[in-house]
Amino acid sequence: MPIIQSAKKRMKVTATKNLRNRMVKSAVKTEVRKFNAVAADKDAAAQQYVSAVSALDKAASKGVISKNSANRKKARMAKAMAKA
Repeated sequence: MPIIQSAKKRMKVTATKNLRNRMVKSAVKTEVRKFNAVAADKDAAAQQYVSAVSALDKAASKGVISKNSANRKKARMAKAMAKA
């Protein structure tokens, strides 16, 4: 355990940011899984694609995942939607 006050604060801040990042990342994974579940149905996939892209963009803007990772996942979802 840290003794210095600033180190104690850093631990608290790190724990808070870690929790937020995990929540955002979990939400993104859930949205992508929901899209994958309905990828065969064109109308449902289009609706779910919009919410999944929104979640990915928000996560990328917050720095939880990288922009390249978000773009790669969006491209894969678009490709799967076009295939259906």
